[in-house]
Amino acid sequence: MVRFMKQLTDRSPAEEFALGATGPGSWQARVDRTWRGWTGPHGGVIAALLVEVARRAGGDELPVRAVDLRFLGRPVDGVFTFSATVRPLGRSTAIVDVVARQESGEVAAASITLGRTAPSSVPDRTERPAPEVAASDACAAFRLPPEIVPVGAHFEIRPAAGPLPLTGAAQAWMCAWIAMNPPMIIDAATLAILADALPPGIFPTLSAPIAVPTVAFSMHLHTDFASPAGQPVLVRAANTGTGGGWSVDDIDIWDPTGRLLVSARQTRRVLG
Repeated sequence: MVRFMKQLTDRSPAEEFALGATGPGSWQARVDRTWRGWTGPHGGVIAALLVEVARRAGGDELPVRAVDLRFLGRPVDGVFTFSATVRPLGRSTAIVDVVARQESGEVAAASITLGRTAPSSVPDRTERPAPEVAASDACAAFRLPPEIVPVGAHFEIRPAAGPLPLTGAAQAWMCAWIAMNPPMIIDAATLAILADALPPGIFPTLSAPIAVPTVAFSMHLHTDFASPAGQPVLVRAANTGTGGGWSVDDIDIWDPTGRLLVSARQTRRVLG
């Protein structure tokens, strides 16, 4: 109950980035420099705002089920504007197409699937159980250098398994407990931020950082949050393959009880 009451007081991404309607089917938000990633505004933040816009356009009563996002241009700090088109599929499902723009033009677009929870004769199951790791308070904190990645100050990261970034390791995966700073309610939008919280999956194999920007991001939700998700969450990011200047990472996120919340995938360019 204490965790649930605290969750009710946590900020949402919409509040953090002052997301507000500016007209029918249009919204605006602001992302400041503290949310910069390697080369610009954190990609997970842009994904989160696209999700928040889709929820408002499609109706908050429909949970987010899937996100399919493409980055179309290089975003910069400051104001983003959003437009949304809702495509209902019967009474229980809707597809919301959302575009993010800045003065330079379109910077990201996403198709977001919303769908009502319904009873089913098929039992619940998962093929991705949470890995067995130490509790978060038993894991030492790891901080992304804010002078290189300012957004790192917004994450409390406690590595729980796997090699650390930039250690020249043989394995290309990381697993860590992560909480937001300031705290945010754990919902679909916040999970989009957390799915992009760890460095690219190939970073443990490197000894110096290189630019590996995300081109495509997809996320699939395994819960409708009828039961609130606690935090910190356990995030595992693994590189599934790199070659020819491209790299693909798979990301899974569990809550502290071991409930699978999200499966995500990022396709990245390797610019080094």
